[in-house]
Amino acid sequence: MGKLNKTDREWQRELSPEEFRITRQKGTEPAFTGKYWNSKQDGTYICRCCGEELFSSTTKYDSGCGWPSFYKPIIPSAVEEHDDNSHGMHRVEIICHHCDAHLGHVFEDGPEPTGLRYCINSASLELKTQKKNDEETYP
Repeated sequence: MGKLNKTDREWQRELSPEEFRITRQKGTEPAFTGKYWNSKQDGTYICRCCGEELFSSTTKYDSGCGWPSFYKPIIPSAVEEHDDNSHGMHRVEIICHHCDAHLGHVFEDGPEPTGLRYCINSASLELKTQKKNDEETYP
């Protein structure tokens, strides 16, 4: 699948102002405020902008940092890493491979088996759960 390219105007029509600021302008939501920072629901976390599958709830853990944290993406190629030298420090930014949405950063202080902490903004994600609706449970 190729890159998804949209103009800022197109993204602004599809995203809330906060989602646009974070995903398209490399913003960050305040710690302990995002929808998923403390979520324990099972499912797949997808990119808010394009729906690409990014992280599984089975790799989510409580890092104590205030943002959803994962120790690996579903597949390594789902995210791209870029050097980020903003705010007077060096970090590694994580973006969605398909649409270039800013997701967050990756740090080398995570748990085994990877030792990585993918620290992701909730506004960059949607959780797809396996719940069936009532119509699917009746023959």
